[in-house]
Amino acid sequence: MKYLTNEKLVIVGAAGMIGSNMAQSALMMGLTTNLCLYDVFSPEGVAEEMRQSGFDDVNITATTDVAEAFKDAKYIISSGGAPRKEGMTREDLLAGNCKIAEELGKNIKTYCPDVKHVVIIFNPADLTGLVTLLYSGLKPGQVTTLAGLDSTRLQNALAKKFGVMMNEVTGCATYGGHGEQMAVFGSAVKIAGKPLTDLIGTAEFPAEEWEQMKKDVTQGGAAIIKLRGRSSFQSPSYLSVEMIRSVMGGETFRYPAGTYVSNEKYNHIMMAMDTVLDAKGCSYKMPVGTPEEIAKLDASYEHLCKMRDELVTLNIVPAISEWSSINPNL
Repeated sequence: MKYLTNEKLVIVGAAGMIGSNMAQSALMMGLTTNLCLYDVFSPEGVAEEMRQSGFDDVNITATTDVAEAFKDAKYIISSGGAPRKEGMTREDLLAGNCKIAEELGKNIKTYCPDVKHVVIIFNPADLTGLVTLLYSGLKPGQVTTLAGLDSTRLQNALAKKFGVMMNEVTGCATYGGHGEQMAVFGSAVKIAGKPLTDLIGTAEFPAEEWEQMKKDVTQGGAAIIKLRGRSSFQSPSYLSVEMIRSVMGGETFRYPAGTYVSNEKYNHIMMAMDTVLDAKGCSYKMPVGTPEEIAKLDASYEHLCKMRDELVTLNIVPAISEWSSINPNL
């Protein structure tokens, strides 16, 4: 197999279901010959499974030692937080997982300050990604969070509704927070080449059904928990590996990513924007949509700000005015 790179990829939380699926996806995609599995619980069993799968041309290591894991790391994907359980929202994980993110950021700064890119997927990802970025000292374009899963859920819902293949549903995007306050944009969507806006409000697709679909998309994670008895692990695993593949020089990521935003409208926040994720890192532009969609995005931003400010109250992060003393890139 031809690999994209020989540089070290570290999967944090590798002993769990998301982490082990990420390891397998990364190997199947041929990302790197140097894969390190790290967890506070031994990930050696996952490493053995990967070796026994026949991935015999890759150096697969496993460790519970963060210094060993992060040494010379160039890429990191972290699922190393507590998972959602039935009845929980992503926000319910705020305090505990953001403390984990603080430690992760500090470990990056200590052991692998030359890392090229970090993908954060543990919830609430917008806040855990923000905290990781702050304490890592990295540049904004070097830390992204998983947001594409919401767009694929929209794409899937529309494909099922209209009886078409997923790739015939184009232009799907959700922006803002990765949570139930996300903004679902439908104005650029096409179904087999036909604008979704021409279909909404017809007998085939009443406006009420579209509104319910948007609500269902924002609650897609909770639906998986009810269906499977546990939180999503295959879809976030695969999409996060696609994200890291793009910054390794592979295919450009197809969906929005969560990125650090600080401009004239949205400030000091991590949220899904109209992004390009490639070997240069993450860049973004402001989403374009209807007034209603932009209003929803504004509301999502305000919700994220409230959670960010709660982190200040909890003493997990200092006041925003002090951020640049911790990370000069902010």
